[in-house]
Amino acid sequence: MVALAQYLNDRSPVTIVEEAKNAAAHVVVFPEMYSNGYARFDPRDSAAIELWRKGAHSPNGSFIDTFREAARTHQMHVVATFLEAADPKPFNSALLIDPNGQTIIHHRKVHICDFDSPESACDRGKQFSASEIETPAGPVKIGLMICMDREYPQAAGDLSRAGAEIVLVPNCCDLATDPSVGDVRIAQMRGRAFETVMGIAVANYPKPRSDGHSFATDPAGAIITMADDSPGLTLASFDLPFIRKARIGDQFRWRS
Repeated sequence: MVALAQYLNDRSPVTIVEEAKNAAAHVVVFPEMYSNGYARFDPRDSAAIELWRKGAHSPNGSFIDTFREAARTHQMHVVATFLEAADPKPFNSALLIDPNGQTIIHHRKVHICDFDSPESACDRGKQFSASEIETPAGPVKIGLMICMDREYPQAAGDLSRAGAEIVLVPNCCDLATDPSVGDVRIAQMRGRAFETVMGIAVANYPKPRSDGHSFATDPAGAIITMADDSPGLTLASFDLPFIRKARIGDQFRWRS
């Protein structure tokens, strides 16, 4: 069971992880760059950019320690998201943390939105990776993408070829009501799941930061669950036998 934490970043991660545990979830996913709520700045203002960069965090610092402790306390897997401190530029990052508080996957967003703030001040990650986690249903191989990563076929293809069965996607943009493209991003993820034969779950911010609609899709492109635009926890239960049967029967898709 995956919990999608559709909350603004003024809510304590500890409270959210506890809520996910009480809902019988095994993994909880936070929206993109939860450390600052994907805060924007005026790209023409060097002082504003410098102030924004000073809000970056170390993967081993106190901000991420909050997620690690919550993961240990509630014996959960947690996808923590943050602006990661680095020289010369920070990264838009996500960590998959296990119930022992250890990092399993450290993903830096590869396809950054360098045409606008805040990512015009970020550096690019270099690769996608998948790793196995233990769940009550047995081992499951998980991959990570961040927001715009999902718009590139090669990203999901790399994860599928690495054996990922479920991909978790922290997000910050309108998914269902974009003024230019409507709900194309949802349709795109349904198609992406189908073409790479994986389950995909997307955790977004609620209004007013984004338009909510956190959702999950199975390998047939069917929507498993979808939120509205309000704050809350959305639960997605993936059918692992169905995913594995599909990956065997349709392996021509993800191996190509």
